[in-house]
Amino acid sequence: MTSNSRFDQMFPLGEKNDAYAQYFSGQSYLAPLTAGSVPVSNVSFEPGCRNNWHIHHGADGAGDQILLVTAGSGWYQAEGEEPISLEPGTAIRVPAGTKHWHGAKADAWFSHVAFITPGDGVCNEWLEPVTNEEYDQLPTTAQQA
Repeated sequence: MTSNSRFDQMFPLGEKNDAYAQYFSGQSYLAPLTAGSVPVSNVSFEPGCRNNWHIHHGADGAGDQILLVTAGSGWYQAEGEEPISLEPGTAIRVPAGTKHWHGAKADAWFSHVAFITPGDGVCNEWLEPVTNEEYDQLPTTAQQA
């Protein structure tokens, strides 16, 4: 396990995710794990941090996002669906074209490994933030869904 003063997890915390800060509420961290045709990154979220609603696009089976939860406690929600509590060992496949968000619970750090299935037309569309009103309705770690 990698240990730092913030959070114990199996992969590096990485640097502050400043390049994408405009698409997050709160502080996230990014640690690229592999490069090449299928870049894989460890993304960590401070308590309460979450990304904006967004959609991954792709054609002919490309553009699915895979999230493999490695540490902490978080949320995933697809538009129109109930939020899913994320704990280490949870794997989520987000089909291309699905509007969704993911991030930490209000009182817990959270980390997942993320990658996108490669192929034609792969791109990301960032949308509106998850409002505090939406987020504050979710249970905290102490009262899990």
